[in-house]
Amino acid sequence: MSIDMSRNFQRPEGHHVVTPAFIVPRAAKVIEFVQRAFGGEVVERYDGPNGEVFHAEVRLGDSIVMVGEPHEGGHEAMPAALSFYVANGEAVDTIYRRALAAGATSVAEPVNQFYGYRSASVKDLGGNHWTICAVIEALTKEEVLRRMAGRKQ
Repeated sequence: MSIDMSRNFQRPEGHHVVTPAFIVPRAAKVIEFVQRAFGGEVVERYDGPNGEVFHAEVRLGDSIVMVGEPHEGGHEAMPAALSFYVANGEAVDTIYRRALAAGATSVAEPVNQFYGYRSASVKDLGGNHWTICAVIEALTKEEVLRRMAGRKQ
């Protein structure tokens, strides 16, 4: 069988040029968290003979996050830092509370940022850091720089 290496195929739906992934112990529990907290939808999942997650893909909005467990001869554990964009400032607060109810720990409570976002941060049981954020002001770069200069360090 011959494969034409010059042929172009489209990436799978939801996969962008850079598609994030994390490798964490208890990946199945992290997948459950992503479903409960963020409304994630599992689109692919391959479990090993002992129930460990070899590879899974979870859709969050228009994006895919790949998930797996560390295993000998494969990847070591490597949690991720991810930004999860939501519709508006109210949704930041709602999803932050939902994430805590789903088992996350708080890193930062919801707050309006000088750069025009409202954000909150949580950590899931796999050690992944999730920043839940929404754009709440349309600012120019100059406005952000002016606000940044006026902040106390």
